[in-house]
Amino acid sequence: MASINTNVQAMTALKALNATNKALESTQTRISTGFKVGEASDNAAYWSIATTMRSDNKALGTVKDALGLGQAKIDTAYTGMNAAIEVVDEIKTKLVAASEPGVDQSKINKEITALKDQLVSITSSASFSGENWLANDGAVGTKSIVGSFTRDASGFVSIGTLDVDVNAVTLTSSDDAANGILTKDIDADALQADPTGTADNYFLLNTSSTTAATGTEIALTGTNTKEEIGAMVRAVDSILSQMTDAAADLGAAKKRVSLQNEFVTNLSDTISKGVGTLVDADMSQESTRLQALQVQQQLGIQALSIANGNSQTILSLFR
Repeated sequence: MASINTNVQAMTALKALNATNKALESTQTRISTGFKVGEASDNAAYWSIATTMRSDNKALGTVKDALGLGQAKIDTAYTGMNAAIEVVDEIKTKLVAASEPGVDQSKINKEITALKDQLVSITSSASFSGENWLANDGAVGTKSIVGSFTRDASGFVSIGTLDVDVNAVTLTSSDDAANGILTKDIDADALQADPTGTADNYFLLNTSSTTAATGTEIALTGTNTKEEIGAMVRAVDSILSQMTDAAADLGAAKKRVSLQNEFVTNLSDTISKGVGTLVDADMSQESTRLQALQVQQQLGIQALSIANGNSQTILSLFR
């Protein structure tokens, strides 16, 4: 039945056109924003996951910054330790040379004194961001570097740290000389193949610690015997061995921080990729859909025009 009061065809065509316009608007939004899930109303579950993971990814970015800062501190201490090892090795060489009969010990001692001053300069300069792990003022202990941010299955978050034992790498201590490798007493007698059992303590640097070392400072007086110089050499060699171990500890910490930094970077990239899979729009697919919807829109407009033209056809019957 044809009616001029109720145009069913026009209503149907308008409904189809409105649906096409709505789909076209949604597709245009996805193309302009790049997201298929841009709001919670698009997909509440995916939007919630993506929002949480984006927040966690920002936290991982801060972890990367903390690892970079921690690595810089370790690098500074490691560089200072290597430089100090070279100087102590040179002192050992000078002492060995001083054991030669007829050598002017006073001149060699001037060189040793200059090398010891260099050690003080190195340890006091190995500072980054106000922290010096080689020259300690009594605040010895473990230094923690933020290394991870994790969220468990229950949604609880935690921050992990990488710990470095600063006690093992301290070279000088202004608080207690026994805390520094260069300032503490070394029993040269215990370093002999056949110890006598009587302590013969030597230390390399005197930094005026609150609790000073009780042994003899390693220095040449000009009248040192071959046995005394031999004891100094053994003490310096022990110091050198301890410094080598400390450098190895710093090297291991440096490697661990580097590996963790690489892991956090890869993890952040993986999370970004996962979030993108959930909420990013497929631009190729959306482009194809846009073209199809534009054609449907044109056809819908034509269909609506034809449906509205039916009323004019009815009116022509009365002419």
